[in-house]
Amino acid sequence: MALLEIDELKVTFRTRHGPVTALDGVSLRVEAGETLGIVGESGCGKSITALSVMGLVPSPPGNIAGGAIRLAGEDLVGASPRRLRKLRGSEIAMIFQEPMTSLNPVFTAGDQIAEAIMLHQNVSRAEALTRAVALLDRVGIPEARRRAEDYPHQLSGGMRQRVMIAMAVSCQPKVLIADEPTTALDVTVQAQIFDLLNDLQRETGAAIMLITHDMGAIAEMADRVAVMYAGRVIEEGRADDILDHPKHPYTRGLIACIPNVGKGEGGEPPPLAEIPGVVPPLHLLGAGCAFRERCGSAFDRCAAERPRLLGPAAHPAACHAVEEGRP
Repeated sequence: MALLEIDELKVTFRTRHGPVTALDGVSLRVEAGETLGIVGESGCGKSITALSVMGLVPSPPGNIAGGAIRLAGEDLVGASPRRLRKLRGSEIAMIFQEPMTSLNPVFTAGDQIAEAIMLHQNVSRAEALTRAVALLDRVGIPEARRRAEDYPHQLSGGMRQRVMIAMAVSCQPKVLIADEPTTALDVTVQAQIFDLLNDLQRETGAAIMLITHDMGAIAEMADRVAVMYAGRVIEEGRADDILDHPKHPYTRGLIACIPNVGKGEGGEPPPLAEIPGVVPPLHLLGAGCAFRERCGSAFDRCAAERPRLLGPAAHPAACHAVEEGRP
């Protein structure tokens, strides 16, 4: 049994266009000590998946309309708000995407980490602050004792992200969700954050769910990858298989968008590839494949029938062209 299992999860939102399905039958699993990368453009459902696991989908207008989320066999969809508050932070934690807006501006970094420790570990404030300083030092913040007394606006972007990581791992959760943890950070700090997450995973054996739109981050961190588009998983497999032998046209497009620093004809870098168009509005998806308008391999069946996730269990893809063996 996987440590975290998401089974046919369906999440809907009430909108001015009527009910809209943001997640449509998403199934994922993460083992202890494993990193699952979830990749896709903005609007594909990555963050809603994470918020659903954490029990943080805003309701209203959001609603988990079907499926199950199990943490070590315990169903989280049917759990009470009190039970979810007990699990959040202690058993499952999340590094949010924007540390400047996720951290409370009127409390110091040390106080915010200490609060999580006091809530779940029943220790005194003095002991919690001591542990908070040790965590800040562990995540690589220099002069940790002094920085623990700083407010978020006094810290750099990289430091704020490290504070978020320290807060998330303060109670050694079994599952750590990292929602684009290196957004807006320079490449040196990105590498440091990835090294830190790897070190923490080795120490605690936590399962990590890494949410990103960056295939480079996937290559660096992930053991397995799930590619999402328009609220569905459209390809899944081991990271090496996805990167070396992508099946779905969307996955191939994401990989082609990675900048190539090599030299092309005439000694110039090759032109940067792009996927034409944008992710369609969810209320306009229709009956067929959501990617068909942007796909160079689309044919008549793609407009009439939604593809299912088919193929070998280790590397399935949801694409009619793949299913029929078309080029």
